[in-house]
Amino acid sequence: MSETLPASFHLKVITPRRLLAEADVQEASIPSLDGLIGVRPGHRPLMVALGRGTLTYRQGGSEESFEVAGGYAEILSDQVLVFTESSEEAL
Repeated sequence: MSETLPASFHLKVITPRRLLAEADVQEASIPSLDGLIGVRPGHRPLMVALGRGTLTYRQGGSEESFEVAGGYAEILSDQVLVFTESSEEAL
């Protein structure tokens, strides 16, 4: 009997001032202090400190990006919570 992974996971990007993004996404790329971390549904649980860089996620056929600096991310198999101190929409 095999387990199938879900097609998406829930992503929340939170700053001290507002909820920046909340969506069910297929994948995300998160800038940690040790480099970029690719996240897909079913990822193993992980806590990471964020570095400065571009957080990107794919939802359906579209891709969104934000510049982030500092904070942390909690990665679970079905959701990712990103708490960042500052951000701005990437061009």
